[in-house]
Amino acid sequence: MHDYIKERTIKIGKYIVETRKTVRVIAKEFGVSKSTVHKDLTERLPEINPELANEVKFILNHHKAIRHLRGGEATKKKYSLQSNREKSTNSAG
Repeated sequence: MHDYIKERTIKIGKYIVETRKTVRVIAKEFGVSKSTVHKDLTERLPEINPELANEVKFILNHHKAIRHLRGGEATKKKYSLQSNREKSTNSAG
């Protein structure tokens, strides 16, 4: 494994523990794909730093457990905004 991959993996691992941000957000911030972040955290990190990997695994499992709630909130927000736009368009016309 190349040194830059090890460094990135450790940086991402520490970052997710500090911020508890999602894989999607971290991927954007680090300029890599979600797949790369996930592979770094689930496959590479346990080989490099098992203790950090356990902390990260706990956070990823938490995100997985609440993702159905996040999805529901996003859908609710989407249709709420859409409904508000339709109301303002109809009342303006």
